[in-house]
Amino acid sequence: MSTLEFSRKIRNTTVGVKIGDLTQEQTEAVVNPANSTLTMGGGVAAAIKLAGGEEIEMEAVKQAPCPIGKAIYTQGGALSAKYVIHSPTMTGPATRIDPSFVKKATGAALNLAKELQLVTISIPGMGTGVGGVSYKDATRVMIEAIRNHINSGTTLAEIHLVARDKLMFEAFRGELSAL
Repeated sequence: MSTLEFSRKIRNTTVGVKIGDLTQEQTEAVVNPANSTLTMGGGVAAAIKLAGGEEIEMEAVKQAPCPIGKAIYTQGGALSAKYVIHSPTMTGPATRIDPSFVKKATGAALNLAKELQLVTISIPGMGTGVGGVSYKDATRVMIEAIRNHINSGTTLAEIHLVARDKLMFEAFRGELSAL
């Protein structure tokens, strides 16, 4: 597990950024930027399925369809995380999306974490893979959704933003630094 390389405290929640592998996170839940069918064929979803097991996808698709702005959870399978929170950023697999979908999906994942009374969560760059949203646009709306969620009250003590590369890390750090 990589350690947080940059963090900022918002009220009682530490929002941290690191470069790492989401599937290796020591956290209560990892977020899957899903599609509404909840199939896990590409990107982050495929990595989660590969590391955690096919039972994650089988449990998820039983709860489909899931619209953008809603989220469901499954068990974490072989992952260290207890849960996978599936929050659609797109309706169908491999669809180009608008940054507003990233904001809705991030908010939905955080709200479900609150319902589950989670203390820690790890979130990748939502919509930045097959969704085609730029790092700058995705991180801007993600940090906005995180700030709104924390300000409305949360159970989360730690939110880990897990970047897949240095450019994503810098985008997250830049947005957090501006708070």
